[in-house]
Amino acid sequence: MTAARPHHGPHGHHGHRRETSADRIGPHALRARPDETAGQVRERLRRHADHAREHWDLLCVVDDHGRLLGTLRPQVLAALHDDAPLGRHMRADAPRVPAGLDQEAMATLAIEQGAGALPVVDEQDRLLGVVGPHALMDVLRREHVEDLHRLAGITRETEQAREALEAPPLRRARHRLPWLLVGLAGSAVATFVVARFEDALAAKPAIAFFVPGLVYLADAIGTQSEAIAVRGLSLSRAGLPRLAAGELRTGLLIGLVLALLAFPLVWAVFGEARLAAAVAAALGAASMVASVLGLALPWLLSRFGVDPAYGSGPLATIVQDVLSLLIYFGFVSAVVL
Repeated sequence: MTAARPHHGPHGHHGHRRETSADRIGPHALRARPDETAGQVRERLRRHADHAREHWDLLCVVDDHGRLLGTLRPQVLAALHDDAPLGRHMRADAPRVPAGLDQEAMATLAIEQGAGALPVVDEQDRLLGVVGPHALMDVLRREHVEDLHRLAGITRETEQAREALEAPPLRRARHRLPWLLVGLAGSAVATFVVARFEDALAAKPAIAFFVPGLVYLADAIGTQSEAIAVRGLSLSRAGLPRLAAGELRTGLLIGLVLALLAFPLVWAVFGEARLAAAVAAALGAASMVASVLGLALPWLLSRFGVDPAYGSGPLATIVQDVLSLLIYFGFVSAVVL
């Protein structure tokens, strides 16, 4: 049984780079040669049964140069006859990951392949070690918490961000304020947009009644699109055209349904067909724009090497609010006034 130690990069776990599969390698990996039998390996395991450190999640079959030939899961090894050669029963096409692969992509591959543990190899396909199920679960948890922080506009990526509820108030405020200041600037723009239609609002106050609902629905649709885009861009193997086409069709359908529901309700309550038409049209258009924006912002940020989750939260919200107001007052000016 050979120890396989993690290979940390120059920045270590607390640097600013993303952690890779090599950073998650466990302390030991069970190795065997293809000509060894299942009985020989099981006997070796029995001799080390009292060794608390000797823990393994995957049997890796390697050649004389340490290159990975295949793997066997514990249950497969347990079911083989004593004289069964490992080379004949190993899975040669089992998933493996390069040492430099991002840890989130590694965990996603494990889920897609239904693998409880993954071997990590170097450029020559030599086995470096195994990432076990506990490490994979820890990666998924950490990445999920980081995404939640970014969706909320919290900029810190370190352990302090993962423990944001336990951090001192001053540190928490410092992590949250940057994007909120962007939101404050955007809210000034939104106020300016509304102020431009002061005369229209004074002449027909009913116009103002629909602003909160329209803005909320656009934000909700945009938030859904952002969450889909962030996860899709980070984990999905589907290309951007496929993601964009699907989200555009979804936004169109959502906008159409909301518009058809809003038109008779507004007409019945206020008795004005033109106002109802303007609200319905604005709701449909804002839904479309919110869907597109929810996908476009994370994608643009990812193209510039920024985590796509930063395109959500306060930044996307204020952009959607301003655009929704412009769309609404544009339809109102064209149809009602």
